[in-house]
Amino acid sequence: MAKSKKPTKNAQKVVNRRAHYDYNLSDKLEVGMVLTGPQVRLIRDHHAQLKGTYVTLRRGELFLLGLTLGTETEQDIKLLATKKQIAGLDRAKQQGNTIVPVELLPGKRHIKLIIAVGEGKKKFDKRQTIKNRDLDRESKRFR
Repeated sequence: MAKSKKPTKNAQKVVNRRAHYDYNLSDKLEVGMVLTGPQVRLIRDHHAQLKGTYVTLRRGELFLLGLTLGTETEQDIKLLATKKQIAGLDRAKQQGNTIVPVELLPGKRHIKLIIAVGEGKKKFDKRQTIKNRDLDRESKRFR
């Protein structure tokens, strides 16, 4: 008698909330990831954190560094993008911008990562962001 398949949980995206606070984001791009079986299982079981992760370029390829899966910090996860997309990200990197992972999307078949080009905020910009968020929250409360 064959075992029945275990029902999969409803996969939810993992969001890097810190990215919107630390960077002015533009030019979002959806890329694939080269993962092993256990890594895929940890991501689908909601054991992934994007906090502290970053994307780097090496020899014309994109790599994700610092992804936390379960209790381990994984290193050098290769990202899949076209040469034209990588060239655009390389130009942005040479202009002093940072490539930041924003969301991790576990789908039914493929796991995708949304990355964005970000320009770092200064301390006074971060304070202004907090101030604007608090003002918006106050105005919504009194409506």
